[in-house]
Amino acid sequence: MKPIAAVNDFVVKFANVNGSGSASANELFAKAILRMGVPVSPRNIFPSNIQGLPTWYEVRVSEEGWVGRRGGVDLLVAMNPQTWDSDLKELETGGYLFYDNSKPLPRSKFRDDIIVIGIPLTELCNATYDDPRQRQLFKNIIYIGALSILLEIDEDAIAQLIAEQYKGKEKLLTPNLNALKMGRDYAREHLMHPLGIKVRRSNNVGDKIFVDGNSAAALGCVYGGATVCAWYPITPSSSLAEAFQRYCGKYRVDPDTGENRYAIVQAEDEIAAVGVVVGAGWNGARAFTATSGPGVSLMTEFLGLAYFAEIPITIINVQRGGPSTGMPTRTQQADLLACAYASHGDTKHILLFPEDPYECFEHAAAALDLADRLQTPVFVMTDLDIGMNQRLSAPFKWDASRTYDRGKVMTHDMLDAGKDFGRYLDVDGDGIPFRTYPGTHPTKGGYFTRGTTKNARATYSEAGPDYLYNMQRLLQKFDSAKRLVPQPILRKAAKPARCGVIYYGSTSPAMAEAIGELDHLGLYVDTLRVQAFPFSDAVTDFIADHEEVFVVEQNRDGQLRTLIVNELGIDPARVVPVLHYDGTPITARFITHEIAEIMHAMHVDTLKPGKVA
Repeated sequence: MKPIAAVNDFVVKFANVNGSGSASANELFAKAILRMGVPVSPRNIFPSNIQGLPTWYEVRVSEEGWVGRRGGVDLLVAMNPQTWDSDLKELETGGYLFYDNSKPLPRSKFRDDIIVIGIPLTELCNATYDDPRQRQLFKNIIYIGALSILLEIDEDAIAQLIAEQYKGKEKLLTPNLNALKMGRDYAREHLMHPLGIKVRRSNNVGDKIFVDGNSAAALGCVYGGATVCAWYPITPSSSLAEAFQRYCGKYRVDPDTGENRYAIVQAEDEIAAVGVVVGAGWNGARAFTATSGPGVSLMTEFLGLAYFAEIPITIINVQRGGPSTGMPTRTQQADLLACAYASHGDTKHILLFPEDPYECFEHAAAALDLADRLQTPVFVMTDLDIGMNQRLSAPFKWDASRTYDRGKVMTHDMLDAGKDFGRYLDVDGDGIPFRTYPGTHPTKGGYFTRGTTKNARATYSEAGPDYLYNMQRLLQKFDSAKRLVPQPILRKAAKPARCGVIYYGSTSPAMAEAIGELDHLGLYVDTLRVQAFPFSDAVTDFIADHEEVFVVEQNRDGQLRTLIVNELGIDPARVVPVLHYDGTPITARFITHEIAEIMHAMHVDTLKPGKVA
């Protein structure tokens, strides 16, 4: 058995117990490697309880900059006996098992094809600390210290991070540094080091920033002009509203008067939250709510009102595992259909699909523009993997000369000049009418906002032609949106490809790596990353240009595929689902394996008698 050997290219997985304080220590490990100029991509996989259940923290170290999950584990830090057996199965042949050997384990608990590294963490802590909580917390720092020797991580990088974390709290700083030293000293004296996998200082991080998608989206809302946020706490979106509040406290306070130029309401439930947002949007404010799947379920009646009364609002849906309560702290892309057709009757909503924190920033700001321009709800469909995990990202950019697109707003001067105003009157064929803000003019431009049927001038009407007019106009508006939303991104294979792949959102990082693996196998595919719904004509053209098209997504029912078939009239046999939905982020290995198996089967089929190869 040959030990794995790699520099700046491996996966470490920490298996801990929730509530043990391990998350901050494991994050310290990831950030120390980042400080050495080596790209990392950490993922915190945690349960939806406060304490006691298994939790995992996976760190992808990749000098090439891969930020998706690879699949497989090269170094397992096994601190949870409850998950020992299942965790051990993920360890690659030749990989390294790091564990607390204070108590002996039977030989049957190990594998013959791995390298075992034991350190008596419990003994060290019991001999040093009297307080049970200190024993638990400092155990985490001790193993980080030991790993820093085994992997050759700079001690100064970790010490600096600890110093930053406990700045002004010297009573906590010194004990943490002592625990770090204890782990380093033990590993240096008692363990073979370094391992075959190690970290070498590099310069591949550049000017990238380390940020989570929720913080990025919140900042995008600030830059995009949002002044109202109403929300109800729900995992995994709560930190988005909290980040918006922090940013507003910094950027939306009048420097002369100290007055807040924003309103943030933590409502009694999701229904009230979206109601506040609809009211603010009707009044001319840029308003949004952040929620997840169960919250969207509760919001649907208000969403139908905003759609039919044509009120601009933005909903940022940080998706999680469903249905019902589902898996609150796991990731999925399973709300597409619920959001695309939210509410009863014939409704269609605009969806944006960011792939990373950078696009969370961009798409959040764009959603506010689109909502105003199209006078309709707009969803930003992020998920837990993007929203709650820190990731290397290109620095955010904002054009200082950029102006907000408020769409068709009838002003006081336009009304005074005799401009004809009909609230739901299509004046130029794009399906989008003019609106007025409340109080625009004392005698002109007023209308009754109603969720009932009406004619083009907002007068109540149940006449069939009036209803048909508005419903067809809403379809025309949705069609106009195809040219305004972010467009799909096409990548052509190095060689002519008979197959294509459509994907979106958080699948992108793993997909990017899988494309290279498929190329290496001689399986060439063109790819199209969809950024929004409604779909542009490029999606139809892409499918028409290929014999088969794989649709890769993270849900059970192939929801993007369903939208494609339903909206574009595509033969379902032309689009092949590749589905991952166990709640963990999709891996490059999964995508490669699934597509390769299907393509190999297709190739064999073409060589059967009567077939033309």
